[in-house]
Amino acid sequence: MTELVLLNKPYGVICQFSEHEKHPTLKSCMPLPGVYPAGRLDTDSEGLLLLTGDGKLQQRIADPRFKLPKTYWVQVEGQIREEQLEALRQGVDLGDFTTRPAQVRRIEAPELWPRTPPVRFRKTVPDAWLEIIISEGKNRQVRRMTAKVGLPTLRLVRVAIGPWHIEDLKPGEWRKLAVALEDLPQVQHAKGISTTGKSGQARHSTPRKPFLLRKKS
Repeated sequence: MTELVLLNKPYGVICQFSEHEKHPTLKSCMPLPGVYPAGRLDTDSEGLLLLTGDGKLQQRIADPRFKLPKTYWVQVEGQIREEQLEALRQGVDLGDFTTRPAQVRRIEAPELWPRTPPVRFRKTVPDAWLEIIISEGKNRQVRRMTAKVGLPTLRLVRVAIGPWHIEDLKPGEWRKLAVALEDLPQVQHAKGISTTGKSGQARHSTPRKPFLLRKKS
């Protein structure tokens, strides 16, 4: 078994540990030494980021050949039409590459933490939420996909990678899991003892179930 860290990366945090002149880095919320991101998440995107000090596990998660699904909740600008959803499902030609078919569905606005700074709204333009699941991870791919079909992204939150879910982690909080490399990608829920961080206090628990979409009251 090896350790995997699940972090809820806040908006505006750049996905690196070395100092940056404009943005806070992962050091601002991740005090653990010797771990590195398995994949990336854009500075203006939020949500689940996986980190590990195990090179084999890092490669196994990040390597696109293994096609670990990544689940995003995406707030888009505009009125969603069925043909736009179908275009995303079929694959979108972005010029430099065509995306693989995605799983896409409309969802009601999820109950999420407030974003800082908040999303700018235009009263005359409607907005809506999508759940998009892709098995790729090219630069700004989801934003480019939604823009291509006429639905610019306002907010992008990654909620799951493969069997791992963000659950109830707040921005800047993290959780450790013990996982077995041979379980991937067949494992349904990550195994082992979990430890939640930020306060520095550890707690033991059984593996957590995926969180459910909750409607705003």
